[in-house]
Amino acid sequence: MDKNLQGIEYLQQGKVEEALKLFSERIEEAPNDPTAYINFGHVLSAVGELERAERFYKKAIELDPAAGAAHYAIGTFYYEQERLEEACREFEQAVKSGLEESDAFFMLGMTLVQLDQPLLALPYLQRAVELNEADTEARFQFGLALAQAKSYDEAIRQLERVIEEDPGHADAHYNLGVAYAGHLEDAEKAMTMFNRALEIQPDHMLAGYGKKMIEKAKKK
Repeated sequence: MDKNLQGIEYLQQGKVEEALKLFSERIEEAPNDPTAYINFGHVLSAVGELERAERFYKKAIELDPAAGAAHYAIGTFYYEQERLEEACREFEQAVKSGLEESDAFFMLGMTLVQLDQPLLALPYLQRAVELNEADTEARFQFGLALAQAKSYDEAIRQLERVIEEDPGHADAHYNLGVAYAGHLEDAEKAMTMFNRALEIQPDHMLAGYGKKMIEKAKKK
């Protein structure tokens, strides 16, 4: 088996030393192959050696500036460290480099959401859903971004699809409740959604608050 693939298997099994050994051997055998540097960075990141991990990711990019996977790897690393502007730049570069994968578009969209730019996030979250129709979490985040952009009808359609695919998604039920109450002014449907969110997650504070607001409005 390829040493990169075998090393990834070891890493998934928690065999860190074995993974590092194989990636080191691969780097010695093919010092211009960015993949082994990316994988070595993953191992270092997993064990908390963040500065060294960043150096290996940067080395991968230095070897092949057009390697979308390398930009995606360091972008994910920056995102996890909450270095959002750097993460955004790397995810953008990954996409520009031709990394046509749902996760790359999703992470770029999520980074833009975290940077309070939901409108800019929309096309990337939409593309993530187009590339992987089964990714319910990407669809949920797309629905939230649509709502933030005040595209309420489309947001409702996406969130309704989320609860079809994942009936136990409490946050999707809650956000549908908000949309039904605020946009469609349908208190009954909103109450149904808040109640369902609370059935799934009894400590869902926002759903509880939404339910109380509707109950208070009914008493007036």
